[in-house]
Amino acid sequence: MSARALAGRLVKPVGLGCMNLSHAYGRPPERAEAVRFLNAALDAGYDHLDTAALYGFGANEELLGEALAGRRGEFFLASKCGMAGVDGRRVIDGRPETITATVEASLQRLRTDRLDLLYLHRRDFAVPIADSVGAMARLVAAGKVGAIGLSEVSAATLRAAHAVHPIAAVQSEYSLWSREVEIGVLAACAEIGAALVAFSPMGRGLLSGAITADTNFERGDIRAGMPRFQGPALAANAALAGQLAALAAEAGVTPGQLCLAWVLSRGAHVHALPGTTSLAHMADNLAVTSARLADAIIQRADMLCRNTVTGDRYPATTYAEIDTERA
Repeated sequence: MSARALAGRLVKPVGLGCMNLSHAYGRPPERAEAVRFLNAALDAGYDHLDTAALYGFGANEELLGEALAGRRGEFFLASKCGMAGVDGRRVIDGRPETITATVEASLQRLRTDRLDLLYLHRRDFAVPIADSVGAMARLVAAGKVGAIGLSEVSAATLRAAHAVHPIAAVQSEYSLWSREVEIGVLAACAEIGAALVAFSPMGRGLLSGAITADTNFERGDIRAGMPRFQGPALAANAALAGQLAALAAEAGVTPGQLCLAWVLSRGAHVHALPGTTSLAHMADNLAVTSARLADAIIQRADMLCRNTVTGDRYPATTYAEIDTERA
């Protein structure tokens, strides 16, 4: 599978989401192990790494800065602003002065003078989108950011932002079991020439088989608070994942590779951004770019998971913070 355009660059269609190394999914790996993992990812051929000011409340950016300071020219670097840790709490703040300060701090932590892509992590409903995007545009003009993107937004917000400054990418959850972007954002990205970068393309580990009906989440794992990972919903979804695993075995690929292949089949402007702390999974994920799956297998996976997922992807409190359309 050939390289795909992202913010004016050609990169492999499978990137590496670095959140897992510091944030959100329970206990992260030891720092030395994480440093080795990131270098192994570059050695394996990854050329698109994604982080955020929020992840680990800055720790993830610090990790990338430490681990890859001497290899900055080897990869496309994306980070996010507009949501960060403040006094131990997650805070959404899209004010221009906050965005500017956040990016300055991110550049220091990442030990670089330029981000290839800066996303607005969440829309701040108290701030006009034009004001937030305008601040990001000024960072582009200053040479500190190569291009700007948005995360978890609606098609209407994307078009409004694009009228202020070209939007190079939208990052949103997209997988066999999370298809809200198909309501409008997927097509809107193609219309304006933006990439759609799909995070959690394996259903936060469940569709790849990493989560079962008996999984007990560690303290601090955000999945414990998500409806799809609770009680009967988790059991039903784990059963669905078992059917997907059988289909993957028939095709001679891992369940995770089948998930990634489906995501990448949704359009030439679509990128997949899986995250993992496993060296084996990291290698498997990138290997999907050279796999050849029959269209019939992709279609069967699509139909298997269409309208068969149990539970919402977020609790109501989180839905109130995001701008995406809902089915």
